[in-house]
Amino acid sequence: MLDTAPLQDAYRALLDAAADVADADDPSPAPPDGEWNVDQVLAHVSLVSAATIAAVAGVAAGANTTYDNRIALDAWTIEQTIAHAGGSPGLRDRISGQAAALCALARGTTLTDAELGTLVPVRLLSNDTLLVDQPMSLRDVVTGLAEVELPGHTKQLLALVPDRAVAEATR
Repeated sequence: MLDTAPLQDAYRALLDAAADVADADDPSPAPPDGEWNVDQVLAHVSLVSAATIAAVAGVAAGANTTYDNRIALDAWTIEQTIAHAGGSPGLRDRISGQAAALCALARGTTLTDAELGTLVPVRLLSNDTLLVDQPMSLRDVVTGLAEVELPGHTKQLLALVPDRAVAEATR
């Protein structure tokens, strides 16, 4: 059984941070060198969410599946995702729907403990650094999204809000 409350909370925090950026004096602040802007962060999260949904649905369907985030790092794919969604508002809507879908699929009443324990070949990269290249349980893939991926991008978004960035830097 998987408690999806932490996943829901992580998505809510990310979407709240995206709304904070949208409500800021400059809703499209320039990111620090080498970092993504708000649309790119949201497109990346949308692509990662879609890959996670696909992995969960694949296991639920009894199919062999993998989890690989490289497509979610591809600049062309990110820009196409932004264009297809219509920018930040569309990306926020898309992520909200993906969060609901993923939580519904991963909820304890949908997947059994055996399915959540299914080992999935995982390849995760960040900034051209290989982080994971080994089988992980589907449960760990989903909890990693809730505990690491989404909170990291939430902080990245909040750093784009000038008042928040100053507050974070002085902590």
